[in-house]
Amino acid sequence: MQKDIDIIIYGATGFTGQLCVKYFKSLNTSVKWAIAGRDKEKLQQVAEDNSVDVEILIADSDNEAELNVLTSRAKVILSTTGPFHRYGSKLVASCIMNSSHYVDITGENFWVKGIIAKHHEEASAKGVRIIPSCGYDSIPSDLGVFFAAKALNKPIKRIESFHSWKGGASGGTLETMFSMGDLDLGNDLLDPFLLNPKDSYSQEQLELSSDKVGIAKKHEINAWSGPFIMANANTRVVRRTEALLSLRQESYGTNFTYQEHAYHKSWWSAFKSIIITGISVLILMSPLKRAVKPFLPKPGEGPSEDVQENGWFDCKYIVEAEDGNKSVFNMHAKGDPGYKVTSKLVSECALCLIQDIDNLPGGKEYGGVLTSASGLGEVLIKRLMNAGISFEGPL
Repeated sequence: MQKDIDIIIYGATGFTGQLCVKYFKSLNTSVKWAIAGRDKEKLQQVAEDNSVDVEILIADSDNEAELNVLTSRAKVILSTTGPFHRYGSKLVASCIMNSSHYVDITGENFWVKGIIAKHHEEASAKGVRIIPSCGYDSIPSDLGVFFAAKALNKPIKRIESFHSWKGGASGGTLETMFSMGDLDLGNDLLDPFLLNPKDSYSQEQLELSSDKVGIAKKHEINAWSGPFIMANANTRVVRRTEALLSLRQESYGTNFTYQEHAYHKSWWSAFKSIIITGISVLILMSPLKRAVKPFLPKPGEGPSEDVQENGWFDCKYIVEAEDGNKSVFNMHAKGDPGYKVTSKLVSECALCLIQDIDNLPGGKEYGGVLTSASGLGEVLIKRLMNAGISFEGPL
């Protein structure tokens, strides 16, 4: 079948999916897009609420025949349907079978690991770009590091990032976090190179890539560091990028290492964050989650319009080059990071794969289970800057 749709937003009735619909409408783009999910009435309501005249397609995430209809028609699938370990695997398989590029907003690295094992080689051979983690997890980490390394244009020894943000939580994200606590993930949550190809890191890199970070004064940015709850997800993506770039002879640097932290203005703030993070992890990984779950947003619910508009994120990067010099870079944007900004990020990733396909890194035939930096790179940075997301430095 001839592909007659550029982008299908799959999961358009979910909280983030609806924000993607709003974003696409705001662009007034010539790109042909459609919406899809399993509930026709809800999809029709989303189209009506947003006054968009787009095709509506019905496909359950477990129905391979219905998914194949989507991927046989779409050049790109943009999926917001999580938890992805429940609802994403057959969709990705269908994308590769029918040569559709794919982007999503997952932070479920254990699931991405499985996708890599099953599909990376075939996607690479077919030139299909499968790019998970295109939201707040993990573009500020991945693309910010990439921007800093490219801007310096010299071998990098180490980068540390420091995250601060203001925003809300949606029921879908909370459902993903709760569901992960029910899985037997073995060592997957603790492996700092979970997403790396075999034998792509050294013992030195392993020793300098621990998830255990404490409180420390960072004079370069006049702040204190503390644990960042999403570091376990983001750092793996950055390390996979470095490994994939190395295969293209574009490495950041010999024995490059990366860690990330939360940004705090005071020691006391950093200390409080350790306590709060510890309590949060305890709740997620214990029966206590059943007691708190009824009081939290449910799937389909999310932050108010006011929270979305008044949110923001800021990420600072301390970059140490192999020559010993240190530089500071910055990435920031207005809007709730987990939802308003995430919908912009993943939408621009999808548009990259339509409007900039001939200029993407690796060449037109490049494919595989990639990352935003390795698969979209400087083309995506330019698009995001035009969309109001700032990349700055060296400062």
